[in-house]
Amino acid sequence: MRNGTTSDTNQAKSAKGQDVLIVVPSLNEAANIERVIRTLQADRDCEDALIVVSDGKSADETVPIVERIGRADPRVRVLTAVERLNISASFNRAVEIFGRGRKWLVRLDAHAEYPQNYPSRLVKKAIETGAASVVTPMFTRGVTCFERAAAAAQNSFLGTGGSAHRLLNRGGWVEHGHHAIFDLDYFNRLGGYDVTMEVNEDAEFDRRLIRSGGRIWLTDDLPITYFPRNRTTSLFRQYYRYGRGRAHTFARHGGRTRFRHFVLPSIAPIVLLALFAPLSWAAAIPAFTWLGACLSYGLALGAKKRDICAAGAGYCAIVMQFAWSLGHVREILSIYLRSAYRGIFALA
Repeated sequence: MRNGTTSDTNQAKSAKGQDVLIVVPSLNEAANIERVIRTLQADRDCEDALIVVSDGKSADETVPIVERIGRADPRVRVLTAVERLNISASFNRAVEIFGRGRKWLVRLDAHAEYPQNYPSRLVKKAIETGAASVVTPMFTRGVTCFERAAAAAQNSFLGTGGSAHRLLNRGGWVEHGHHAIFDLDYFNRLGGYDVTMEVNEDAEFDRRLIRSGGRIWLTDDLPITYFPRNRTTSLFRQYYRYGRGRAHTFARHGGRTRFRHFVLPSIAPIVLLALFAPLSWAAAIPAFTWLGACLSYGLALGAKKRDICAAGAGYCAIVMQFAWSLGHVREILSIYLRSAYRGIFALA
């Protein structure tokens, strides 16, 4: 009888999301944060979940907006950093402070739009599959002409390289995807995100999860809509940081054998090689082949979509791929040089 009572109590607790912690890491998301919170508040099947915006010291109105919403709804909290934090550190801190006694950990990023009843549907999917983590597909949507070009690139093979969670295919067991929900006990046992990872913390965590025996389910019925960067410089910085983060994951967990993982790191070197074209025109062939392939692919996408802005996908892909490659190569060299430096002094 006692076991039955405990089970009934747990089911009642789960029914309205009392065992769910939702963490929204943010940094300068004043334009998006209220929309994301309102989406969470509208989920009546998860109306008792705790919503924590973990802010990495925003310089805009993100924190005042969340505080205003929280005054009317005690479920909504804001956790502000004493100093600027990366996503990994701010997310882990929120879990440490607010996660006790909860079963499910939901992650939402403010720079996106989510399906109706997203948290409660994620909980149901996690229970149904028994997965340690459930991930979701991600579709990019742009508004301005530049954003539409970036979105066309990011939604295609040109920008994703065939990543399962970017192609809106059918669901199944995967090795990586856009983070959505975790079994909180499992997340804590693995130590959460690696706080030294400023980006690519999700892929690094998934490597550890898979190696520990955990399983990741990609659900096909909860795609999120991501909004891309709106200018070249911010797109370049974003992908430069992605490349650096991927280098750290590679250094810790080894490389992969998929085609895109060989091609992308080679782009910065072939651009550098093109600088020797005055000595030999052949040095420019690889770079011009890459540029031509991207631009042609972009034009084909524009024609297929009948969108002149989407035809700029090739330009955005060039920015994304070169920035990623440059960041990756730079970080790999930095890691190697630091390791060699420590080795020299260890022998001294």
